[in-house]
Amino acid sequence: MAMLTAAMRKAVYSSPAARTRFTSSYAAAMSKLDVMSTPKMPDFDYSPPPYTGPTAAEILKKRKEFLSPSMFTFYDRPLHVVDGKMQYLFDENGRRYLDAFGGIATVSCGHCHPVVVDAIVKQTQRIQHSTILYLNSAIADFAEALASKMPGDLKVVFFTNSGTEANELALMMAKLYTGCQDIISLRNAYHGNAAGTMGATAQCNWKFNVVQTGVHHAMNPDPYRGLFGADGEKYAKDVQDLIDFGTSGHVAGFICEAIQGVGGIIELAPGYLSSVHSIVKKAGGLFIADEVQAGFARTGSHFWAFESHGVVPDIVTMAKGIGNGIPLGAVVTTPEIANVLTRRSYFNTFGGNPVATSAGHAVLNVIAKEKLQENAHLVGTYLKERLTALKDKYELIGDVRGRGLLLGVELVTDRQKKTPAKAEIMHVMTQMKEMGVLVGKGGFYGNVFRITPPLCFTKEDSDEDGDSTATTVSSSFSRHDKTFNFYKKFFGRLILAGKTPDITRSPVTTRN
Repeated sequence: MAMLTAAMRKAVYSSPAARTRFTSSYAAAMSKLDVMSTPKMPDFDYSPPPYTGPTAAEILKKRKEFLSPSMFTFYDRPLHVVDGKMQYLFDENGRRYLDAFGGIATVSCGHCHPVVVDAIVKQTQRIQHSTILYLNSAIADFAEALASKMPGDLKVVFFTNSGTEANELALMMAKLYTGCQDIISLRNAYHGNAAGTMGATAQCNWKFNVVQTGVHHAMNPDPYRGLFGADGEKYAKDVQDLIDFGTSGHVAGFICEAIQGVGGIIELAPGYLSSVHSIVKKAGGLFIADEVQAGFARTGSHFWAFESHGVVPDIVTMAKGIGNGIPLGAVVTTPEIANVLTRRSYFNTFGGNPVATSAGHAVLNVIAKEKLQENAHLVGTYLKERLTALKDKYELIGDVRGRGLLLGVELVTDRQKKTPAKAEIMHVMTQMKEMGVLVGKGGFYGNVFRITPPLCFTKEDSDEDGDSTATTVSSSFSRHDKTFNFYKKFFGRLILAGKTPDITRSPVTTRN
């Protein structure tokens, strides 16, 4: 589809009937692909036990009857996952899939990592839940370990159950501390789906028609689609304008992700955060770094994504990778700001649960011991270079971006107009799933691949061997349309990035 001429594309999109005919022909061509030429999945010394539970059809029927109709699935035939181990998932038939989505950037150490599982089991066998009204070492030990990973005076930890809850608490603390009610966030942002965080979220796809007040959405410093390209300082001026013309001149805070996850893996323009940090501080506001998706070594070069911008936030929120899949979130701030919650009684029944915090502590230990930050840097750099090389060959790829193992590939039907390839991305995702690779999608238009695998995702230690394999894959499918060839090469790159470990010293920033 990427190689269609303008006239051909016009014919394809001219009517629903033409679209249907093209889709049918497209599907027929796809079904003829020679799967024997697909890159072989790397050897893996684990086979799941036979599955004897309900079928996919039975589960789907129950979901439709008993669960919220708002719940959606990927693919026309939803994947039925019954087992997982490290960077792989297994369906009910025992088929193995390379997981390049990681449960939406949540599985950090790897599915069912033995160290994390052991910590959960041991704590569960000892005491599963009490309350923070009693003493328990699990929460205190994890808070100390987490604080050691933070810069500056960020050393007071509040535990929550999710990223939404963490961001809600951070926004409330900013308002209490400053005495102001105005919050600034970015257009295209996603910070959660509760009352306050939905206000800070700035995509209509994720916002219900409920009261959301006191939030101002600044121009998004998007280097690919933004008005000023990669000029961060020009975007920052919009924040100053919002303060000057939309508030009393004082604000409670500014919240953002250094790399927008749901927004399509958008890395903020260089120079933006440092400029905005200064502007917001002059207006009396706090800087809140949302590290729910980008934190915990995922970007490779740093443990926290905000560190690459040379700023120190007043509050940091986190979730997802913190627990490797356990429902867990946290807010970390300074002692002075943390003190605002003593004005009334603040309590969280499950925040700091001993099982959850034991899991979180184990995650930190695994990241350090197995050098997963270094691995994210090495493998992510390797994969991004290969995807960027594909961009030079295939018009369908408009942009490749991100850091470490937080990567995005935006598909467009027209590079000049940057027309979102909405239909094409679904075809690609489905075909990749059939070949055994799982990726996510995001962005406002839903046309961006989100590549956020477990941090144990590995690379072939011989680039020459990897390149020769990819070349073989490419030549094997040269008889097909170049769009099909794109599927195969993209799939091949992901497979090649999932082979042999290659952990060496790399230029990353760690905090002991």
